[in-house]
Amino acid sequence: HKWNLEKLMEEIWDRCNMLRIYTKPKGQIPDYDEPVILHAANPTIEEFCNRLHKNLINEFSHAWVWGRSAKHQPQRCGKDHVLSDEDIVQLCKKV
Repeated sequence: HKWNLEKLMEEIWDRCNMLRIYTKPKGQIPDYDEPVILHAANPTIEEFCNRLHKNLINEFSHAWVWGRSAKHQPQRCGKDHVLSDEDIVQLCKKV
């Protein structure tokens, strides 16, 4: 008898209404090892910024988003953009 732990983990994520959002530093590959966890009730880029650092939103200019929430890959988005599970986000600060 074999356990399917991947399927179990997916089911847990779905039932907990939690989203995994991956960071992508400019010029680098996304960090798939440590996602930022957001609750599905308010998965905006602003909430994502607040999870990283409370003052980050004050320096926020826009974000590049790859994944299911983006209309094209990547999509330039503002702070009100609603993210989907396993999206990749690259934040850009004001100049």
